[in-house]
Order: sequence, then C-alpha cells, then structure tokens
Amino acid sequence: MQFSANLGFLWTELPLPEAIRAAGKAGFAAVECHWPYAFDPAEVNTALSETGMLMLGLNTNRGDVEAGDNGLAALPDRATEARAAIDQAVSYAEAIGARNVHVMAGFARGESAHKTFVENLKYACTRASAANITVLIEPLNHYDAPGYFLQTTDQAMEIIGEVAASNVKLMFDCYHVQLMEGDVGNRLERLQESIGHVQFASVPDRGAPDHGELNYAHVFAIIDEIGYSMPLGAEYKPRGATEPTLQWLTAYG
Repeated sequence: MQFSANLGFLWTELPLPEAIRAAGKAGFAAVECHWPYAFDPAEVNTALSETGMLMLGLNTNRGDVEAGDNGLAALPDRATEARAAIDQAVSYAEAIGARNVHVMAGFARGESAHKTFVENLKYACTRASAANITVLIEPLNHYDAPGYFLQTTDQAMEIIGEVAASNVKLMFDCYHVQLMEGDVGNRLERLQESIGHVQFASVPDRGAPDHGELNYAHVFAIIDEIGYSMPLGAEYKPRGATEPTLQWLTAYG
C-alpha cells in the first residue's frame, strides 16, 4: 500500500512546506492538508517538487471558526461565502496541483440545507471541472462533529446522485464510517465506484492505525482487492510527536 500524510494532524508543529519535507523523509508517497491558505503556493510547490510527492487534497474554508463554523456549503443563508470558499479552494488546489477539494457542509439540518448543499456542490463541480479537480464530500461522525449536516454514506450517496456530476466523489474515512455505520469492509466494496479518497485512523481514539476495533491489515487488504490504487490518507492524531507513531507505516507499506 501507499500512504498520504494528512498534515492537518501530522507534523502540526511545522510550517506546511517543512511538514511536506518531513513526510517525504518519513516515507510517505503523498500528502494532503486541511487549510493551507496562510502559505504561499510557491513555497508549497517547492517542497512538493523537492520531495517528489503529490498533494492529494485540501478543504474549503470553514468560515468563522470562533463563532462555531465548520464549513459553509449547506448553510442556506451563507451561499455567497460558501461559493467564495469554493473559489478559493479550487484556485489554491490548481496552483499547487492538488487533485481533490473537500467541500465542507457545516452545521445545518433540514430540507433547505440539503437543497443548498446540492446547489453549492453543483457550482463546485462546474468550477473544479475546468482544472480537472475532483470535489469530495465527507460524512463526519456525530461524536466529533455534533450537528454536522453530512453524517452517513447513504446520505452522501443520495447527494452525489442529485448533483449528478462526474467529478463529485465520496471521501470514505474509515474512522467516521466505523463510528456511525460500521461494516467498513462491505461498505468499501459496495461504494467503490463512488469513492474518491480513503482516510483512516484507529477507532475509537483516532490514533495511529495499530490498535483499536478496526483491523487495518484486513481493511487495507479489501482496499487492495477492489483495485483502489491511490495513496490512503493517514488522518490520525498522534499522541505527541509524529515520528514515534509511524511503526505502522513500515508494517503496512
């Protein structure tokens, strides 16, 4: 297997360009991030070029985090801000050669939120298609993100069907799926045609994938069997420094 370091959680003590270099030195095949916008894309590109790694993806801006925002795209009264965040994310992704943009839904409920999310995703897919970028949507579990609009893979698949664009895909995070729905292996097999990226962490503590209730040797074998060949996203929270938590990378990679 090949793996991508999610720099939203790994090497967070380093500026993004230096975190990219640290991931390359550790043996990762790719990187991904959450919100890279404080860094000049030229600096990011230099680090990517030096390490020979891909930047797989980044997230849309969450909005006013201090006020409690965690995404904007499903909020009916924030459409202008949501589309500005989409424009920002697609432009930045294009500048650094990132393949995916995760459009964050935010905290919302109801049919109006559903319609708003679908319309904003249609906008995102049109905006991203010219740059050959895939739009991702990710269900988040209701323990870590109570009230988040998108919570299950079934809900995500309904929305993907309504958007009806070739460049909208599911971000399948094994950690979130296990907490909300379980049956990770069968879901991977059933949803494989709609999966645009896979992430993982131990369950339930979101640590390195070397303990917990998911057997990642088994999960990774299923991913290999279904023919998914892109690097898998290590989006886990290390306890302390990142390097001492990387024994799993040698074992699985």
